[in-house]
Amino acid sequence: MASFTKQDALDYHESGKPGKIEVVPTKPYSTQHDLSLAYSPGVADPCLEIEKTPDDVYRYTAKGNLVAVVSNGTAVLGLGNIGASAGKPVMEGKGLLFKVFADVDVFDIEVDETNVDDFVKVVKAISPTFGGINLEDIKAPECFEIETRLQKELDIPVFHDDQHGTAIISAAGLINAIELVDKDITQIKVVVNGAGASAIMCTKLYMSLGVKPENVFMLDSKGLITKKRTDLNKYKIEFAQNSELVHLEDVIKKADVFLGLSKGNILTKEMVRSMNDNPIVFALANPVPEISYEDAKAAREDVIIATGRSDYPNQINNVLGFPFIFRGALDVRAKAINEEMKKAAVYALAELAKEDVPEKVNAAYKSQNLIFGRDYLIPKPVDPRLITVVAPAVAKTAIETGVARKSIDNWEAYRIELMKRMGLYNKLVRDVSVKAKSDPKKIVFADADHFKVLKAVDIVRNEGIAHPVLLGDRTAILKLAEENKIDVEGLPIIDPKEEDQKDRKENYAQMLFEKRMRKGLNKEDACRLMNDRNYFGVMMVEAGEADGFLGGFASKYADTIRPALQIVGSNNTLNHIAGMYIVMTKKGPYFFADTTVNYQPSSRTLADTTLLTVNEVKKFNIEPVVALVSYSNFGSTRQGSPLRVRKAVQYLHENYPNLIVDGEMQANYAFNAELRMKKFPFTKLGSREVNTVIFPSLSSGNIAYKMMQQLGQVEIIGPVLLGIRKPIHVLQMQASVREIVDMASITVVDAQTKDDDIIEL
Repeated sequence: MASFTKQDALDYHESGKPGKIEVVPTKPYSTQHDLSLAYSPGVADPCLEIEKTPDDVYRYTAKGNLVAVVSNGTAVLGLGNIGASAGKPVMEGKGLLFKVFADVDVFDIEVDETNVDDFVKVVKAISPTFGGINLEDIKAPECFEIETRLQKELDIPVFHDDQHGTAIISAAGLINAIELVDKDITQIKVVVNGAGASAIMCTKLYMSLGVKPENVFMLDSKGLITKKRTDLNKYKIEFAQNSELVHLEDVIKKADVFLGLSKGNILTKEMVRSMNDNPIVFALANPVPEISYEDAKAAREDVIIATGRSDYPNQINNVLGFPFIFRGALDVRAKAINEEMKKAAVYALAELAKEDVPEKVNAAYKSQNLIFGRDYLIPKPVDPRLITVVAPAVAKTAIETGVARKSIDNWEAYRIELMKRMGLYNKLVRDVSVKAKSDPKKIVFADADHFKVLKAVDIVRNEGIAHPVLLGDRTAILKLAEENKIDVEGLPIIDPKEEDQKDRKENYAQMLFEKRMRKGLNKEDACRLMNDRNYFGVMMVEAGEADGFLGGFASKYADTIRPALQIVGSNNTLNHIAGMYIVMTKKGPYFFADTTVNYQPSSRTLADTTLLTVNEVKKFNIEPVVALVSYSNFGSTRQGSPLRVRKAVQYLHENYPNLIVDGEMQANYAFNAELRMKKFPFTKLGSREVNTVIFPSLSSGNIAYKMMQQLGQVEIIGPVLLGIRKPIHVLQMQASVREIVDMASITVVDAQTKDDDIIEL
């Protein structure tokens, strides 16, 4: 559990602007013209259009992305009936989660009314404002009637998260747990301790998935709900059993599943031991579960346990559901969230848990490799894929079941739209990946005996990006694969130190010797170098046994680039190479060079670097707009790096007049077109947005991209090696899995387009 004091919590809510949410304008408002459009008289036109065509309210207002989180404060978290105002911090928190996880806007509405008729009347009256209603923290049994009546009387989604949220998330966990223990859902015995809103809806959903009513045993504070009892309301009577049993310790015997939505520490180790083999225990009372994770594990080695806590595996967290369910419902303007849509969310969550887990999720939970299994039944709340998996499943089902007002024809485009909402979409990376998949190439991965490289190989293989060849210590690779459940079956593993590579190494050594014998290399040195995986891997490419090579994860940049230069050489007339990083920002990609190779480049080297970079940028179907930067502007300083930059630009203008390039200029003028045009209207860049930056020295380029990496909200791809004759690329040491995958895609695309033609510089 998170560790904080009462004062920490109070300060968090009070500091700065009190509360957790605010309203932010989405249209310009800085001029009188803007204000006239925003209010009077401009606002009259959309009002009249909506009057004529009511559905146009979705076109001209925020209704389609606006949800009301409504509560009367009668059942707030574990605090009980604390009233509408006291519940407001929770409702604001819910609004924050909606926005952060699914970009859904929220107004929190606290209604000081406990009478069902009056509460329904209030919500119904304000409903035209919203695209959906999220009921929250309303006590049972009133919550059942309120939701049912609003669902019937309104034509927008009404969803009581306390009832359905836990049901959906836990049902996904149940499906996967049953699969893991190989049991039949129609035959399992389910014991439910608790008979409130959440427990009842969980049970109903489980039954709709296949659990038989006769196998469900529900207990409330007075014991097992049986047909002999006379104190049951209409919601509990549905679960009444013909039984003489009363107490949990008797009912739990031979059960397959325990679902707790009651209070802490009521399930003992002895009770868990009395359950069937491979018992499934969902102890969801908060903050203290019905049995602790440690006690459950101590009671039975074969137990599968989930709780509502974030500090243990298998957290049943409603945030996995409601933001994405509403996102999908809003995007098709659904009239309701029906049972089919809820089931769609269940199955989407269950399936997502079986997919490879993104590296950022592993890092957030301090895990090397989360894998579907007893301790990973359901996705984690920080998984960025939730919005692109759950929301489309819900939206598609809404369309299929006839509750949608709007259809979606292109589901891939919709997923891209969702990623853009959350700032997750990277068009360049996607385009490169798609191009790589169209014609995968055989790529050698050095350092495959390191986890991140092996994990990246697994993704590359599964996504069809490349045909990987694993280079490294065979024993270490196989051990890593087994420990982390990574499938390497069928993948070629090459260990240069093994005896069966002797003939290949001798052939490679002879090839290297012939290339370098007049450059200080003798035959013995060539043989020794073939034990170096960088030399060995590059030689595989040179010999035509692979299409590309990716190394550098566990070696210095110079130690990886040296074999490439000595074996394959450059593809240009000046034998010049350079390094480029792709800096992915919300405004799009920027290409930085030289960031890795040339320490203090001459003017001609700067010009060559520009041409090599332009050639590479064009491979991404992007027109390069190039700025050569320095600490001066267009001749204001006539020595040092500005002079070299100026001479490089002069050479480029004279010899490549069609190239959109200019300099020297300071970085602020390079990135601010409006400022540049005011100060230097003569620049060849005009009002275009610069996307390619050439730095005057290695230190400035390297510093710039690393500062962007640490201080900016950016993703860095590279380094991309420029000027090498064959597809050889070098990773940053200890690169992330995602970075390795991205560089693999670039290596494949390079192999698709690379040939031995000389580039004239």
